[in-house]
Amino acid sequence: MKQRGIAIGIFWAVLLVTLAVRAPAFFDFANLRDMEVVNAPALIVAVGMTLIILAGEIDVSVGSQFAVASVVAGTLAKAGVPLPLVALLTALVGAGFGAVNGALVTLFGVPSIVATLAAMAFWRELLRWVTQGAWVEGLPANFQWMGLSQPQGELAILVAAAAIFGVFAWGLRHWQAGRAIYAVGSNRESARLAGLPVTGISMAVFVLMGTLTALAGVLDSVRFSQVQSSAGAGLELKAISAVVIGGAAITGGRGTLWGTLLGASVLAVIAPALTFLGINAFWEKAIQGGIILGAIVLERLSARGGGRSR
Repeated sequence: MKQRGIAIGIFWAVLLVTLAVRAPAFFDFANLRDMEVVNAPALIVAVGMTLIILAGEIDVSVGSQFAVASVVAGTLAKAGVPLPLVALLTALVGAGFGAVNGALVTLFGVPSIVATLAAMAFWRELLRWVTQGAWVEGLPANFQWMGLSQPQGELAILVAAAAIFGVFAWGLRHWQAGRAIYAVGSNRESARLAGLPVTGISMAVFVLMGTLTALAGVLDSVRFSQVQSSAGAGLELKAISAVVIGGAAITGGRGTLWGTLLGASVLAVIAPALTFLGINAFWEKAIQGGIILGAIVLERLSARGGGRSR
């Protein structure tokens, strides 16, 4: 994990130095602010993905959940529902998505990769059928930027993302429930023998994943005057990448939200950096995949080295 952090830190430093030399405009305050606001919802999803991976599971349906939540939020707002209630109802919808995934995994024994892959396809296609690909238009003026000015709305989004991150980062470290997630991800049988409610913990992380994804969808939607039904495409890769890049073991039981924050920060820089450097944006996914592979290889090499040293 330490080696991975060093490698990612070196990559990030080299990228930033390259930008400073070749594209100093990247560091303009307006660009950095926009980059933070755009990526704040993705960080919230990555928080939930961290919990899922720490518990030894995976959820590749978050992009579809995000899209549905965004459309639900826009539809409720268009119907005149107050924004706080929009956020609450959308969060409940997200919790329902998570509960379905959790039930498939914990009650029916479906591997999480299979269950959430099926959910990803189902929710995305259902949304496409319901909306016919149309966007949610005619939103009330008090929906965009939460009825605030754009600078105030951007600040509100950043504060909300920071608050969610802070609560979960503190909770994983200090709450018994946080330690229980680590225990389940490290060794489910040992956790069960120790008296931990393994099934309940697994279900809980999926519900939290769905809830956080839905809230992220709301925060993303308020940036626009229309809500795209295709929102969230590729979000699952970005969230998983942030967690793995940040040092979490993909098999569960090891990782921190601070590492996820580092991973999310690195990924947030890549896309705009490519634009400023004049490189085709299609390379973004290839770079993400390369970083993930490199991180996993470093983890395996480190594990082998540790085994020989013992």
